[in-house]
Amino acid sequence: MRAARLIKMVLLLQSRPSMTAAELARELEVSERTITRDAQALSEAGVPVYADRGRTGGYRLIGGYRTRLTGLARSEAEALFLSGLPGALREMGLDDAASAARLKVSAALLPSLRDASDTAAQRFHLDAPGWYQEPRTPELLPTIAEAVWDDRMITGRYRRGHDREVERRLAPYGLVLKAGVWYLCARSGDEFRVYRIDRFTAVAVSEERFVRDEGFVLPEFWEERATDFARSILRAEVVVRLSEAGVRRLPYAVDRAAATEALAEAGPPDEQGRVTVTLPVESYEVAFGQLFSVGPDLEVLGPPDLRERFAEAAARTARLYERGRQR
Repeated sequence: MRAARLIKMVLLLQSRPSMTAAELARELEVSERTITRDAQALSEAGVPVYADRGRTGGYRLIGGYRTRLTGLARSEAEALFLSGLPGALREMGLDDAASAARLKVSAALLPSLRDASDTAAQRFHLDAPGWYQEPRTPELLPTIAEAVWDDRMITGRYRRGHDREVERRLAPYGLVLKAGVWYLCARSGDEFRVYRIDRFTAVAVSEERFVRDEGFVLPEFWEERATDFARSILRAEVVVRLSEAGVRRLPYAVDRAAATEALAEAGPPDEQGRVTVTLPVESYEVAFGQLFSVGPDLEVLGPPDLRERFAEAAARTARLYERGRQR
């Protein structure tokens, strides 16, 4: 365990000019006292770790010291090749660069590990788009991806609604592929926003580079915005009564987070073993299609118009099957 930590410490210092004891402790999940002991152990082993004293001090490697990437275990080598997403890289125009990088890593591996790329590819494949969707690569994605990698400002025409376009000057921070749809996370002025790539109608990449906000973390930003978006579209409420089977099926019919939260706030079952739940939904029209799929294990109690619609649909269904029985 300690050997792995020491290697990681060297690689961290190799990738940055310097790091404080607190930063290293946070990255390695140990105490600052342990960092001090590890730095001393590395120094005694011949790794030139230098400690700068004082409040702004830290640890750094001196003399341009570099370590070789050696000692990969098979599981580590296989995991390395899982990090590439061939489809996404191809759509961004980076498949040639990724292929070259994999070849270089393969050449650096021990002979006994050079089949790691093949064994990983045979055991894991990511197919991002959802079912029943024709995946389409936005025409401007490679252009925007290039600007993202180079930290270059872009000016783009962006489609809002069906017939309105706006012009935006953006600092493109990162790309996200969600269920087959590409999104750009970008800074517009002092605010970070999310844009669908397929809604850009024109993009011009500037020679001007922007300075990244060091506090911006793409996965955290996306998770927060995705959660906010999912909640923002749930603008209506319905009251439903669920059997035990309905309780199990509800999270698969509607927004899972909303269903889980609503079920957690529900009271105890009634004398028939059914639970009454107040559920946020996108709209009554959307709710009808979602909740109808649960079948007789769900009864809509309100609003009255939606309950009446369910009653009419159930009656039509009953008549349909009754006619079939009489044939």
